[in-house]
Amino acid sequence: MKKNTLKTITGMTLIEVLIGVLISSIMIGAMYTTYNVVNNSYSQVTDKAKISRSGRDIVEMLMRDIRMAGYKYYLGINNLGLPERSYLEFKDGRDNFAESHHGIVIIKAVDPEAIGHNIDGDATPLLKNNTNDMCCDKIHIVYDDFNQNDPIQPYKRYRITYYAEPINDANGNDPRYGVYRSKQSWIQVLGDETGAWSSECTECYKSELIRDHLVDMEFIPFDREGRVIIPAPRPDNISRNNLTRITAVDVRLSFRSKREFFKFEPTADKPRFVKGLTDRTRQFMDKYLRDSVVVTIHTRNIGT
Repeated sequence: MKKNTLKTITGMTLIEVLIGVLISSIMIGAMYTTYNVVNNSYSQVTDKAKISRSGRDIVEMLMRDIRMAGYKYYLGINNLGLPERSYLEFKDGRDNFAESHHGIVIIKAVDPEAIGHNIDGDATPLLKNNTNDMCCDKIHIVYDDFNQNDPIQPYKRYRITYYAEPINDANGNDPRYGVYRSKQSWIQVLGDETGAWSSECTECYKSELIRDHLVDMEFIPFDREGRVIIPAPRPDNISRNNLTRITAVDVRLSFRSKREFFKFEPTADKPRFVKGLTDRTRQFMDKYLRDSVVVTIHTRNIGT
């Protein structure tokens, strides 16, 4: 009876156990490798999507503001006792660029005034992260509005400014730029002959960070024939007569990923490039991903 009982007992030998452990290890390793590949791919897609989303969000703001540039409000005959048209004075800005009321004024990156926005006129000029940086252009956009519920100043005028400022982490190890936006109002109450720009109005704001990790921001003005206006017109340069002839603006926004994207750094013979609309092409030797959003925005109130 004992011999028959022993013959019915089954089990696994040590070799079989080791084979099972080996197969399980191979399967777990394959699953982990697959997970890493999928996770890295997801992270890359997410980083690309964030860069694209950053550009689209700012482009929407720029489109709205540039299309409003140069807008003048005309009330016409009314029973409110208000002027039919805006009484706000127009400042050409030829003698004092900071007071300009022109619809669009572009300050190119080569100008020391391009970085930062000295709203109050008493700030220390900002320096670029690197003297070789081509970042970034600045743009002033001016348009009018009207508020009949404001008896002190019914006619309004606003100036929106998009510009870049240097940003760094606490340890100074990640120098980059951010896109900022400011809004000022021309204060000239009804009956006054002159006024001044102010950032203290209710609807105003200054140095509002819109997006971080900016690489470059470029604005190219065009006339009605589709020709690039060179140099970009300003009240104080030789191209100032073209300030009223801007019919479109090409906008390029280039951003980089928040964290390193590529596994390896580029080699000297194959660097990574960010191409500009003109001669603003730069090469980079790090692992960050950079991408650009380019759009043409047509003005509605200038150049007609």
